[in-house]
Amino acid sequence: MAQAPLKVMSFNIRYANEKDGANAWSKRRDVTVAMLRKAAPDLFGTQELLKVQGDYLVEKLNGYAWFGTDRRGGHDDEHMGVFYRTDRLKLVESGQFWLSDTPEVVGSITWGHPLPRMVTWGLFETIDGKRRFYAFNTHLPYRDEDEGARTKGAALILKRIEAMAGKLPVVLTGDFNTTPGSEAHKLLATRLVDARAAAPAKLGPEETFHAFTGKADKRIDWIFTRGFTAKRVETITDHRGEVQTSDHFPVMAELAWPGR
Repeated sequence: MAQAPLKVMSFNIRYANEKDGANAWSKRRDVTVAMLRKAAPDLFGTQELLKVQGDYLVEKLNGYAWFGTDRRGGHDDEHMGVFYRTDRLKLVESGQFWLSDTPEVVGSITWGHPLPRMVTWGLFETIDGKRRFYAFNTHLPYRDEDEGARTKGAALILKRIEAMAGKLPVVLTGDFNTTPGSEAHKLLATRLVDARAAAPAKLGPEETFHAFTGKADKRIDWIFTRGFTAKRVETITDHRGEVQTSDHFPVMAELAWPGR
């Protein structure tokens, strides 16, 4: 029997901010839980996650765990938290590095952007012990003038993938804060495959950032792969009236394992 596809999601969850009115975390958290229960990703990489949000999701979603430090090395700021289904995956090893000239220095910034940017990564094994893969999750700088920093970040991510993953399959999730056609996207696409571009089945809008309006205008949330084959990609637009799951739509890809 062929192994079931790996379902991977990228989700900028929007940090818990009670000034978000109808979309304050206290009002949208259960809409978010309902979306995740229905989508049932095996793994999802988040951006902007606060610990209170991660802990709430794990409490409400049966069978998930999450890991990651925040961008300053603790648990008081935003995390690139990675969640996974414990009935399908086992976390073998995990860690993080910062997008700077000194990637092992916690909270380091060297490329002129105002906030620390980082990658959380994990080495996973399927619960039957038959397959392993690496997951990398990131959030690149957001300002227009940070395009050079985004490109440097993409280059560092590729370098780390090649150094760490060997021949194992890889997934890269993130809010890249730039659109396809940018130098960062072009660079990543030299070694990795954009799941949205490659998948024969595409559901939902291509664009992902919508600022709580429900009408997205740019695709900045991507899933890149190596070794996997993207079969289906969906931009998920679930909401409850004016209450959204986030100011970004989550993106989920169904990935066939190598040799399948």
